[in-house]
Amino acid sequence: ACLARGLDVFVEKPFTETLAQAEELVRMVARTGRIVQVGHIERFNPTYSELKNVIEGMSPLVVNFRRLSSYVGSNTDVDVILDLMIHDIDLALDLAGSEPTEIEANGFTAFSGAVDHAIVNLRFDHWPMLSLTASRVTEQKVRSVDVTALEAYVEADLQGKSIDVHYRTVGEYLHQNQRGVKYRQESVVERIHVPIAEPLHLELEHFVDCVRTRRQPMVTAEHGLRTLRLADQIRKKVLERMPDARKLSEARHVARQEQKAQPVYA
Repeated sequence: ACLARGLDVFVEKPFTETLAQAEELVRMVARTGRIVQVGHIERFNPTYSELKNVIEGMSPLVVNFRRLSSYVGSNTDVDVILDLMIHDIDLALDLAGSEPTEIEANGFTAFSGAVDHAIVNLRFDHWPMLSLTASRVTEQKVRSVDVTALEAYVEADLQGKSIDVHYRTVGEYLHQNQRGVKYRQESVVERIHVPIAEPLHLELEHFVDCVRTRRQPMVTAEHGLRTLRLADQIRKKVLERMPDARKLSEARHVARQEQKAQPVYA
């Protein structure tokens, strides 16, 4: 309705409830020429921006995304893929710059009737494997991206806004007279400066600037559709294996209850 009235729109994630709605919205954007920005806020996280600069020129082997939270009983109307993992799906597609050629996914339900924990491996033609883990059954909040490259190991904390680069070093054997041979390997760690900035402020500021200048936003409707499409593919892969995962979860629950019921002897 807003696009039909000639208004520019900021849409929160997930882009739409269904792929059909997302495809129709993309077509409407093309017809109306309006500005539509999708709210994938992590794109505006200064830690992620600096991470891209750090690994530019490196040869990544594996990239691991982790987004973990404790179960609070809210947002159970959607699974952990659309609730949490969708942020990292968008970042993964942004890093790779292409669609994955292979998807491996697994998950299980723990406290809700939906997927509460999911692990995904994405493979690309011209990019290393990307691994994504999302959970709302842990007792620790984690928002991290770790990059293992030929040149270094990079740890990025999206929540704590820090980046540590562990550079590879060559060890050496030291001869210490009568004490024999000693092996030594030094560790070189560089702490990258991350600018202090609020992602939400940067995101909204970017949208206002795009409306004023009529340039396309960093996260367009097409990006929203692409991310939602991959999330849907991942959900289908996970749900294919859910019966086995559910049985395992129930078996573990029964085992815990039986263990608690065992008498304790002094």
